[in-house]
Amino acid sequence: MEISQVAKKSGVSASTLRFYEEKGLITSIGRQGIRRVFSPNVLERLELIALGRAAGFSLEEIAGILGNEAKPEINRELLLRKANELDRTIKKLTAMRDGLKHAAACTAPSHLECPRFRRLMNLAGTGAIKGLATSKK
Repeated sequence: MEISQVAKKSGVSASTLRFYEEKGLITSIGRQGIRRVFSPNVLERLELIALGRAAGFSLEEIAGILGNEAKPEINRELLLRKANELDRTIKKLTAMRDGLKHAAACTAPSHLECPRFRRLMNLAGTGAIKGLATSKK
């Protein structure tokens, strides 16, 4: 399958496919003229990459999960660690959401007079809720 076909079927741009190949996440099986050619199983690997990215794995972690071209070598311990990390993030986001909802409805004359809002400010100030809005590359 030519790179343009892979891009069309997967929704992954050709430049991203070349980048993934450079990183060892996928492998072309040759060339047809100047175009890279991939085996049909590249679509499954791209789905695994997309799943890993959606779960927050780095490309290096995904490369380790994918293993060789023939069969992924999914480390169950790595999956469990990521699931636990997601649980911690969910707890932080839930606390942030609840705090913001409270602040929006709080009847205190000023948000700075609201103990719950001040607690939320303190958590942000100490770094306890730092980095929730940014994604890890």
